[in-house]
Amino acid sequence: MKSITFSADEHHIEAARQRARSERTTLNDAFRRWLADYALSQQRLRLCDDVVERLQGRLRVGRHVGRDEMNAR
Repeated sequence: MKSITFSADEHHIEAARQRARSERTTLNDAFRRWLADYALSQQRLRLCDDVVERLQGRLRVGRHVGRDEMNAR
C-alpha cells in the first residue's frame, strides 16, 4: 500500500475525525473507502449507461403489460 500526504484545514480534519469516531472507524479507513468510491465512480456510471442503452426500446412507459408477457422468460 502506498502512502500519501494531504494538507487541509485543521478544523475540517478534526471534524472528520469526530465523524469517523462516531461511525466507529478511523479517518484513514474512511478516506480509503472514499478514494475507492471516487476512483470507481466513472466505471460505475459507464456500466449504468450501458444497461440503460441495452434497455432502450425494450421498456415503454405507460404501456400495459399482460401477465403472459411479464412471465415470459
